[in-house]
Amino acid sequence: MPQPTSTLTSSLSGTLLAFDFGLKRIGVATGNTVMRQAQTLEIISDVTNDAKFIAIAKLIASWQPVLCVVGLPMHPDGAANEMTQRCQRFANQLHGRFGVPTVLVDERYSSAVLSAKRGERIDDQAAALILQQYFDQTP
Repeated sequence: MPQPTSTLTSSLSGTLLAFDFGLKRIGVATGNTVMRQAQTLEIISDVTNDAKFIAIAKLIASWQPVLCVVGLPMHPDGAANEMTQRCQRFANQLHGRFGVPTVLVDERYSSAVLSAKRGERIDDQAAALILQQYFDQTP
């Protein structure tokens, strides 16, 4: 089950994958616990959920992450919105299917940072921003 960011310590060592979950696309970023720098990886645009999870399985097999980070969208006041529960479910599925520890990171302000790039596919950049927030919030 996904954990709040604060429950993890700096004892993890290795590669992390971050996901900006959306109904049409899933942005993916990577980073590691040594450099603590997030980098865009790819955008998964497959139509079906099965195809999306096949693409994710390939990434997990290739990158062997020690942790998955999933952005958790909320309203500015911290209240849940229509995507909050879907992202929690996605995080639960990542953990359940692949056995990789998963954390949720508040992504309330990541969209504001990227809003200037409207019209572009920025899902991978959003995932990198979510991962960088995780690195910046954990010791």
